[in-house]
Amino acid sequence: MRLPGSTFFPLIFTLCLFCSSCTTLRQPKSVEKPLDYTNEELVKNEIKRIRQMGESEPVRALWRALLLGQDDIIQECALRIDQQIGVALEQKDYFTAIKYFRSLASAHLKSSSYTEAEIRNLYAKDIPALSGTLEKSKNPKSINDCMDATVTIWVDRGIRVQNGAGYADIIIGSGFFIDERGYLVTNHHVIDSMVNPKYEGYSRLYIKLLDDPDTKIPAKVIGYDEALDLALLKAEITPKFVMRLGSSRDLQIGDKVSAIGTPLGLEGTLTSGIISSTDRKLLPLGSVIQIDAAVNSGNSGGPLIDSSLNVQAVVFAGMLRFQGLNFAIPVEYLKQELPLLYAQGEVIHPWIAAYGRTKRNGRTKSGLEIQYVMPGGSAFISGFREGDVIVSVSGTSISSLEDFQLFMLAQEPETLLSCRCVDSSGNVSERFLYLEPRPKEPVTEIYRHDFFTGSFIPFFGMKMVPSSTMNKNSFTIDEVLSGTVADEMNFSKNDQLTVRDIYFDEENGYLFVSVYTKRRKKGFLDITMILSTPLDSANYF
Repeated sequence: MRLPGSTFFPLIFTLCLFCSSCTTLRQPKSVEKPLDYTNEELVKNEIKRIRQMGESEPVRALWRALLLGQDDIIQECALRIDQQIGVALEQKDYFTAIKYFRSLASAHLKSSSYTEAEIRNLYAKDIPALSGTLEKSKNPKSINDCMDATVTIWVDRGIRVQNGAGYADIIIGSGFFIDERGYLVTNHHVIDSMVNPKYEGYSRLYIKLLDDPDTKIPAKVIGYDEALDLALLKAEITPKFVMRLGSSRDLQIGDKVSAIGTPLGLEGTLTSGIISSTDRKLLPLGSVIQIDAAVNSGNSGGPLIDSSLNVQAVVFAGMLRFQGLNFAIPVEYLKQELPLLYAQGEVIHPWIAAYGRTKRNGRTKSGLEIQYVMPGGSAFISGFREGDVIVSVSGTSISSLEDFQLFMLAQEPETLLSCRCVDSSGNVSERFLYLEPRPKEPVTEIYRHDFFTGSFIPFFGMKMVPSSTMNKNSFTIDEVLSGTVADEMNFSKNDQLTVRDIYFDEENGYLFVSVYTKRRKKGFLDITMILSTPLDSANYF
């Protein structure tokens, strides 16, 4: 797989797209305000709304009851969730049961009938690679064993017609077994045509074993995650060997690693190299590992192993025109969301509708600093504001954006979490987070819910105030956040800026804004320029 074009976006191409294939959206007429619980009429309506929510969205109802702070309503919501835990267990829907149980625990409430250990044992017993039932004889003891645990993924898409001639349309990738029942892991982009509703052609999925490359074994997709480019498959065979999942947290720059896969259709190829970096921002939900081991088309989905034969990452991309620039998804991400891949089919990630960065004191990381909160979003309703720093979530310490993202990979929408945060005055408090489904384009969602004065903070890193009563699109920059687009383009406080046009290019995943500006650092010269930002990034959570 080559890296998406959005990673390195040529300026000339950007300007051409801006002038041709983009879509304009309108700003909202108003934005949501914080709830005023001193208003008796509002409180009555809120209680009515909570009881209505309880029928179909019991966790959301509990969250709103906690914000309202009336004990009788809280207990009423907790009782309903406790009953739903019992229903889920009767239906053997252990995934929903553990979600409800965790939501109660986050609110410091207990189930009347069940313990965490009981539900957790049921929840985890069948999850591939995490159930703890693997026979030791299945563990690889040599590189050759690892080769036998790695397969070729073969997606047959029929015939492709080009220039009047028909060609076999085959997608080749790699994968590896993680469970003796035939579960294996690969990349989402390898099997995309199997799950993409927009694909209307023929598509069949097979795997090929190293010791029998002529036999195509049917496989099916169990779960997939487009954002993290992971997929869980199953074939009805018992593999010779099953890969062990390691811990990529222990990896350091310079560590030796090896990639196994089927580059260019060459089955059972081993390439070796070192870890070049552990913190490359190429995915919207976390950092990936950079390696210099050779990776080519067909390696996608194969394992990256260490000297102890443990999987440390899943190979997913390479810069085909540049030698030694290849990337892999840390195994920690895979381990965190294996339950979701196993239970849900398509993985829908949660968010709280906020934007921020790691809080740093010199080189010390001290939490996740919230720099923007979308009006009407979960964080906004929960009372989070700019300058708050999240330091723990449901008992898990958070020292960085990456810590928060890793924790969230194991969560799903419609879950309640407790959060410990420090506000801009240094006061420590507990807040409750309700997880909403994460949109595929957070920038588009924010634009629909906020004015320029607010939305330009996450988009470009500039805080603005209106500068004219005659022109609503004319602003003065009040602050520029370091390390953002505005900072890199030499904007500074008190610069003037007028928004002329704003466009969304969904095909290439970018927002373009045409502005007229005078910048102090550029001698206050009048200039019209185009600002751009991806529609998604790791800073939206």
